[in-house]
Amino acid sequence: MKHGVYGILKARFLINEDANAAKNWRFIVFVILLAIIMIANTQRYEQKVFKIIALTNEVKELRSQFVDRRSELMKLKMESTVSEKMEAKLIFPSAVPPVKIKVKKAEDENFFKKLWQ
Repeated sequence: MKHGVYGILKARFLINEDANAAKNWRFIVFVILLAIIMIANTQRYEQKVFKIIALTNEVKELRSQFVDRRSELMKLKMESTVSEKMEAKLIFPSAVPPVKIKVKKAEDENFFKKLWQ
């Protein structure tokens, strides 16, 4: 047991001249590459999470601005607000309600008569 632990601490399994040393080096390089890939993947994941959080906050802010603007627009479109602004320009609302004007279309002559004119 002492030779096994002592051999691992001195890294004799990496220095031996036999074929096992080459396999051990390949395995260690493979594990290191996997660790680097995992670290990079985790970092990209965290960047995306931060970006999603930032975009969610921006959407909430834009939605609240939209609601504010819509309520302002509704207030500006009210008849009382429009009439107040027009009174400043000496334009007053009409006392007589509007009347719908109906235009009767004269019946066209026959298509063939129009064609030969």
